[in-house]
Amino acid sequence: MLLPPRNPPSFLAQLIDLTLMQLSNFRWSWRRMAITGMLVPTANIVMLGLFNRDSGIDTLSYILVGNIVISLMFESMGKVSSNFAFMRWVGTFNYFATLPIQRYMLVIATLLAFALLALPALIFIIFFGAWFLAVPLHANPLVFLIIPLTMIPLSSLGAWLGTLAMTPDESNAMTLVVTFFLLCLGPVLLPPDRIPDILHWVGRLSPATYAASALRQTLIGPITPQLGWDIAMLTFFAISMTWLVSKRMEWRNN
Repeated sequence: MLLPPRNPPSFLAQLIDLTLMQLSNFRWSWRRMAITGMLVPTANIVMLGLFNRDSGIDTLSYILVGNIVISLMFESMGKVSSNFAFMRWVGTFNYFATLPIQRYMLVIATLLAFALLALPALIFIIFFGAWFLAVPLHANPLVFLIIPLTMIPLSSLGAWLGTLAMTPDESNAMTLVVTFFLLCLGPVLLPPDRIPDILHWVGRLSPATYAASALRQTLIGPITPQLGWDIAMLTFFAISMTWLVSKRMEWRNN
């Protein structure tokens, strides 16, 4: 006699269990991840800060926030991309597909786990950059919404790249190229008047542009009506990229 199917675990139970599983996979390497997440943004802040010392607070604020975005790209987007490529390569998705979980829950839990791992580097870059560049911070409470809203689309983009790559090495190369283009498109590291108009317009298609704008307003100020558009676009990128990732994952049909 067949037993009736059991109800799947609740949303919260799936989220907690999967997040803990992903965190446990990287419990031995989180210190290395924190250090590597600090190195490139810190070097950029020092070099760009020295070359632009007399450029004014506006340029320095772009340098600070741009390197915060770089930190998120190297830690969240890059690591999530490698993790999804590895899981696809070794067949881990097939294992997860046998569990009573939804595929989108694995995506959300992975993004949450790597967001937590990226926090030490992110906090260091914010305070070190503000000190070194002499940029005063005027943090608005909305920054606690903007930081995760920034991490989700960038991490989701990394996860999508990971599902496209055939190997983890290929994923790393793809992520590096995408990171370079996202930083060059739009006013991320430099003010709008210092980049060609074509890059400024094309940058409107990049989540990094809206992430930098929202972080700049909520960390340094002032808050403008542009923040509402930034939040809307980051939300759109977060939902659409998470959906694309879940559709790319090998999963059971039922």
